[in-house]
This record gives sequence, structure tokens and C-alpha cells, in this order.
Amino acid sequence: MASSIAINGRSRSRWRLAVPVALLLSMAATLLFLLDPAAPDSWLPGCPFHALTGLYCPGCGTTRALHALLHFDWPTALAMNPLAVVAIPLLPLLLLHQLRPQLALARWVADGRVWLVVVLVFAVLRNLPAAPFSWLAPG
Repeated sequence: MASSIAINGRSRSRWRLAVPVALLLSMAATLLFLLDPAAPDSWLPGCPFHALTGLYCPGCGTTRALHALLHFDWPTALAMNPLAVVAIPLLPLLLLHQLRPQLALARWVADGRVWLVVVLVFAVLRNLPAAPFSWLAPG
């Protein structure tokens, strides 16, 4: 019996990929919940960009922010990486939009150029030494 929903091959392969990706993300979230990346004996390495340049990249503090979010510690998460805290809830929407392009999203949410500008501006601002920009640095 044929399915009443026609799914082209490309869409079907995307859905097949969604299950292992969701499983992998669930396992990573469990590990991140259990292991504190801010602990002195953490097995997670620091940011290589920061180690080499002394500057904060746009991703600096994201692992610690995710750990804080998994523990519902919003102030710490925002202190570690405010851009990640704002962008992370949009990731499932973007993934769903990739799987089902007919899903209506605001044009700017799915526009990679907008995100590139936001990330670059965030990277510059978080490295300025004066308040309020220094508040964007991790910690």
C-alpha cells in the first residue's frame, strides 16, 4: 500500500539523518549536564583561539553557557555567552526549516548573511575593554 504522503528522496534522507543527530545531541547534552566544563580538572579543552590570541571568539563560553542552561542557571549562561543563549532556541527551528522548507520563518532567521553580521559584530564588541561591551566577555 502506497503512503498517502509523497516524500521526495532528498527529504526522506534528511529525516533519516535527523534521528541519529537527535540521539547524538541527547548524549552530548547528558554528558554536559553531568560534567562541569568550568571545573579546574575539566576534560574539555579551552578555546584555542583565545589561547593563541588572547581575544574572545564568538563561541568562547558556549560550552559553559550550555552547561548552565541545562541546570537552569540563566544568569551564569548569559554571563558566559549571551549570543549563544539567544541563538540556541532558534536552532531547532532552523533545523526544522531545513527538513521542511515550506515551514514559514521570518526571513532574517533563516538568512545566513544576517547571522554572519551578528556573529562578527558580537566578536568585535565582546573584545572591547570598556563597559558595557566588556560584559559580553565570558565570565
